[in-house]
Amino acid sequence: MKKIIFTDKAPAPIGPYNQAVLMGNTLYTSGQIALNPATMELVLDNIETETKQVMENMKAVLEAADMTFDHVVKTTIFIMNMGDFARINTVYGSYFDEKTAPARETVQVACLPKNVNVEISMIAMK
Repeated sequence: MKKIIFTDKAPAPIGPYNQAVLMGNTLYTSGQIALNPATMELVLDNIETETKQVMENMKAVLEAADMTFDHVVKTTIFIMNMGDFARINTVYGSYFDEKTAPARETVQVACLPKNVNVEISMIAMK
């Protein structure tokens, strides 16, 4: 049965979607951007702090589903500028054990919601 996952420790959805959906043992997250959940203001100081906010938002969603980054099996990273890849990757990588890191693709896109520089979604399994 489908279970909606919500936490106030991550940004509230800004459209007709949920933070995540748990179906059986599999969690499908919506993309997270660098919104501070307390203020709903964007954190865009630099690409590192922006990516950290995205990952902290994702961490909160995972925790709301009683999961951690160890449960993540697949991620998708959307970025505005492939030139930021290395700096995004450094922050992203700090949340995973490299030996058990999930599968992933990184895609450069023309535009992201609220004109952010990075958006990340995940699939996790218990």
